[in-house]
Amino acid sequence: MSRILFFGIPAHGHTNPTIEVVRELTSRGHEVWYCSFDAFRHKIEAAGGQFLSCDKYLPPAPADIQKKVGRDFASLIEMTVDTTLRMEQAVFEMLKRWKPDCIVSDSMCTWGKLFARKHNIPFVCSTTTFAFNRYTARLMKPGIGEVFRTAAGMPRIHTKMKRLQEHGYAVSNVQQLIENDNDTHTIVYTSREFQPMAETFSEKYLFVGPSVADITVKKRPAQKPLLYISMGTVLNKNDTFYRNCIKAFSGCEIDVILSVGEKTKISALGKIPSHITVRSSVNQLEILQRADVFLTHCGMNSVNESIYYGVPMVLFPQHSEEGLVAMRAEQTGTGLRLKSIRPSRLRKAVFKVLETEAYRQNAQRISHTFHNAGGAPKAADMIEKVSGC
Repeated sequence: MSRILFFGIPAHGHTNPTIEVVRELTSRGHEVWYCSFDAFRHKIEAAGGQFLSCDKYLPPAPADIQKKVGRDFASLIEMTVDTTLRMEQAVFEMLKRWKPDCIVSDSMCTWGKLFARKHNIPFVCSTTTFAFNRYTARLMKPGIGEVFRTAAGMPRIHTKMKRLQEHGYAVSNVQQLIENDNDTHTIVYTSREFQPMAETFSEKYLFVGPSVADITVKKRPAQKPLLYISMGTVLNKNDTFYRNCIKAFSGCEIDVILSVGEKTKISALGKIPSHITVRSSVNQLEILQRADVFLTHCGMNSVNESIYYGVPMVLFPQHSEEGLVAMRAEQTGTGLRLKSIRPSRLRKAVFKVLETEAYRQNAQRISHTFHNAGGAPKAADMIEKVSGC
């Protein structure tokens, strides 16, 4: 039996894929501890993991966090470095006491990587986005605002790098924090067929497909097509978009489920027709098993889950990372990129995907590669190997 320590960031899309891996490891008799955040306590404990709360170590969130997520690289680096230094003493004491055989850390959770390297603990990187190296990074197409904010934030980034060095972390540049390298054992939650430029990654990269919970729903009888719309769990405050969706599909011969997030006041969206269901949150895995098309913000987790169930997409990315996911979905023919949020354009895009069989066929083709990639058992095999089992 091994002792395995996970580190994660406060994001559903980065935590959810790891839960089934935790469940697989604990079912094999391994002891798993997970340094995460209170929102995920129930999921981690239900999978058999021991939960360790990190909420108190997070620096205060900026008032304009909705504008910064995915768009302000300097703020991201500041947050990760500050979190590392806030929690290092408590983590170091735990490492001495518990002596884990392996650390598994999200690719964006730089503190897990730094702690593992400083204490010479075997390390596995968990990548819930696409894997990034110097080749795939070139595919990112940041907007002019993102480019300006990154350039303006470089002095702040250099300051944070210096602080890490002063605390004994061997980092010479920011790329060492964020890029995958070909010498690190890395789990990637997609298939080689969906990963851009997969040929540039070494054999230490394990493409296991999406780690999706085993939830099965009874298929409904063939009725009207079902459109599912969601902007995810972070950048989902967009009343204008939601009103346009309601207007676009009012009177259409389709059913619509619209998930708007906890911060959206549903009553402010106006009159809602009976065939359109609006909710603050839904069980996405259940709905995708019934949906015919998914209008998505192109978060990696959402796109993976949509393709996993063979559901074609209308793509509406909100920042450059989601833009790369949308680009790959277009390249594989699994989705159509939205050109405008005007009601007429929304309606045209959705019905084009519904009426063009190739989108569904391509989604089912990539879905086949997801289902045959190995999933959580294959990821657990790698972690056992690195742990010395």
